[in-house]
Amino acid sequence: MDKSMSNRFRYHFSATKLVFWTCIFLGLVFLFFLHTPQHHSDPVPRRRILRSPDWESRVAKSSQPRSRAGGMRVLVTGAAGFVGTHVSAALRRRGDGVVGLDNFNSYYDPSLKQARRAVLERAEVFVVEGDVNDAGLLRKLFELGKFTHVMHLAAQAGVRYAMKNPASYVHSNIAGLVALFEACKSADPQPAIVWASSSSVYGLNTKVPFSEKDRTDQPSSLYAATKKAGEEIAHTYNHIYGLSITGLRFFTVYGPWGRPDMAYFFFTKDMLKGKPIHVFEGPNHFTVARDFTYIDDIVKGCLGALDTVEKSTGSGGVKKGKAQLRVYNLGNTSPVPVGKLVNILEKLLKVKAKKVVMPMPANGDVLFTHANISQAQRDFGYRPTTDLQSGLKKFVKWYLDYYHSDGALKSSL
Repeated sequence: MDKSMSNRFRYHFSATKLVFWTCIFLGLVFLFFLHTPQHHSDPVPRRRILRSPDWESRVAKSSQPRSRAGGMRVLVTGAAGFVGTHVSAALRRRGDGVVGLDNFNSYYDPSLKQARRAVLERAEVFVVEGDVNDAGLLRKLFELGKFTHVMHLAAQAGVRYAMKNPASYVHSNIAGLVALFEACKSADPQPAIVWASSSSVYGLNTKVPFSEKDRTDQPSSLYAATKKAGEEIAHTYNHIYGLSITGLRFFTVYGPWGRPDMAYFFFTKDMLKGKPIHVFEGPNHFTVARDFTYIDDIVKGCLGALDTVEKSTGSGGVKKGKAQLRVYNLGNTSPVPVGKLVNILEKLLKVKAKKVVMPMPANGDVLFTHANISQAQRDFGYRPTTDLQSGLKKFVKWYLDYYHSDGALKSSL
């Protein structure tokens, strides 16, 4: 086969593969919402949202940069989430205009999300309650906020929950992403977008450390599959509409204000209550390890990506030129066995864990993650500085300030 024919074949195969993945996962949207039984068809419980009469003026005010010359105007989706709260506060501290959007769903305790919202209110960041799938609301927000950038962090998180409520992952991670891209492509000017993918896209990949060039076509969970689909959809909107899009593959983020469904969080809660904790291991007693990444390091990566993103090239839904498309790993590069995580918590909490070691269930979790971060280091100076011992110390301090030892919320917060 001559070189030109080989190149044409390679291009045709790549394009065919892109179309295949996009069709498969867009098809999932229709599958879940057209054929899911009625009593499970609403993945996000609907409730009436009451907004204050002045919400539009608050959006306009919050989107204004305060003191930073050339400051951004950023819409942060999932702003009351773990990463969203920290990123929103960091952007506002340095003078950027920030408006948050969050649906405050009940995947975990909404009171924690409301408490994060209060933190952002004190930082003068206004968070709008609403769903990213609400096209009318998105149009209104873009009209009011005139956003130059979008930090899209809204998503249905968690690997295991996908086995209980798969439709919620399609609703948030695929349909929600498409709804956001639709709003961005039609905005004038189009904003640049940074969004949260996941290290889960590496799935059954066995080559370590995980590099952005490694294969990601073997997802081990529905959550991973929706994030992989998101990366393919991002490619499509970049190619057709000229949207500048950067995807960030987060590796096991932890820290203060974290998610209660994460192991370090519920281990802490159960250890303080004297309950046993389940520590999983792989086949032949293989040690489960994670590339735990402290929230402050993740925030630095998010801001670095925002600061180096190029402008989108489209206008009014029409592409005017080639646009930037990037994807980066954001990890700590130091995988730690889960057993060591427990040992650190024992010392910090001064409690002996009641460990129950058991085989990892077939729920889509992987045994090992390890990030290669050389691309992020090269392109925007990403260098994590917090080891697990230091990061967990800060988390435990926050946890003991926020919760009683029995896991009840302290009413003063």
